[in-house]
Amino acid sequence: MKDTTNQFFQKADRSIDAAKILLREGAYDFAASRAYYAMFYAAEALLNERDLHFRKHSAVHAAYGEEFAKTAALNPKFHRWLLDSSDKRLLGDYEVGVALNREDAEQMIAQAQEFCEAARHYASDHAT
Repeated sequence: MKDTTNQFFQKADRSIDAAKILLREGAYDFAASRAYYAMFYAAEALLNERDLHFRKHSAVHAAYGEEFAKTAALNPKFHRWLLDSSDKRLLGDYEVGVALNREDAEQMIAQAQEFCEAARHYASDHAT
């Protein structure tokens, strides 16, 4: 596995840790945002292994879908989770007032953990 790929996964792990802290503190919008970023960094890690790099979130989402969901290299549910969590992150980051609740944040954190675990396992098995 490339060093940069490993760094993306480490950043994803830190994002999940931060999400859990924010969840405990009742900052559900921010916990959800960190959960999204964990999935985003895991997607970037996988794309990095294929020497694919993008500047926009939408480009990462699309490339992940093409490379890993459409090919069923990884369960397509992870692509759906990435897209859904991106939408929820935007709500949490930009809506005033409470946009997301504890259940939303808990679900996104659980999904982020599963996504990151599957991505890391795939990257380890298919390291270039």
